[in-house]
Amino acid sequence: MTVPFVEIDNVTRRFGGLTAVDAVSGRIDEGELVGLIGPNGAGKTTLFNVMTGFTPPTSGTVRFRGTTISGLAPFRVARLGIGRTFQNLRIFPNMTVFDSVSVGAIGARGQSVAEALWRGAGARARAGAIAEATWAALERTGLGAQANELAANLSYGRRKYLEIARALATQPSLLVLDEPAAGLNDSETSELARFIQRLNADGITVLLVEHDMTLVMSICRRVMVLASGRKIADAPPAVVRADPAVIEAYLGVDA
Repeated sequence: MTVPFVEIDNVTRRFGGLTAVDAVSGRIDEGELVGLIGPNGAGKTTLFNVMTGFTPPTSGTVRFRGTTISGLAPFRVARLGIGRTFQNLRIFPNMTVFDSVSVGAIGARGQSVAEALWRGAGARARAGAIAEATWAALERTGLGAQANELAANLSYGRRKYLEIARALATQPSLLVLDEPAAGLNDSETSELARFIQRLNADGITVLLVEHDMTLVMSICRRVMVLASGRKIADAPPAVVRADPAVIEAYLGVDA
């Protein structure tokens, strides 16, 4: 029996009396580009946070390549091969673009205090690997020419790519993107769509949470839909688009 790349098994997350994610199950196969959509308050970001270690589940399990990751610290999840971005950009405005991206590469590899102080062969090799991963992420996102600029000087659209570059510097096999098109205009969103498709074609599995339905439906092969914390659909875009339960969840009418 083949072990699922990602398996979400009956995950529930409660905050006091609020159930943000309610017994959600699903899977992501290696190489997929999957969308996760739903109305505001559906539980999308909470599920993302459970998957990436920022929020432990109240119950249920998330497995990555057969290893249980629910409840692990975020840095441990990242080191297993899961990179993520954030809906609200988390940049370091007073750091250069290069240094901002290298934070991801450093975090994915770890470094003890002794290694930082004692510049032996192992530390030098690690520093070289960090620089290599950082430059690879910068070139991949088109930020190489701006490596020495302050992050604060980037346009909003370029800051989106900086966020993605930091995640790519961890060299993930699964990339979790949280609302990457928020605040972008139509041409920027089209450019982003092509970029995400290239990442997927290069072998990175992508889970995309997004409110832009045109973007999701045009590039995702499969779409999962949450409403009030529950999964109500999981199918190819054309099927999801016509699903009465999805229409009702978004429009508030009985389709």
